[in-house]
Amino acid sequence: MMPLLLAAAGDTVKVQRVSGAPEVKKHLEDLGFVPDTPVEVIQSQGGDMIVKIRDSKLALTKEMAQKIKVM
Repeated sequence: MMPLLLAAAGDTVKVQRVSGAPEVKKHLEDLGFVPDTPVEVIQSQGGDMIVKIRDSKLALTKEMAQKIKVM
């Protein structure tokens, strides 16, 4: 398991868990970051990322990407 932050552009990974304060966890889960959900990394630049989850593309800061654990 690793933070999403370490995934490279072009990788598709699966969410394992989300860490952080309860309000942060809820926000990320509301965006679709729940266990076993595939996430495709579209772009990673300086730690900030653009990812595709379900049918949406989302921008994540490196702080948020650090809280999402993937495999």
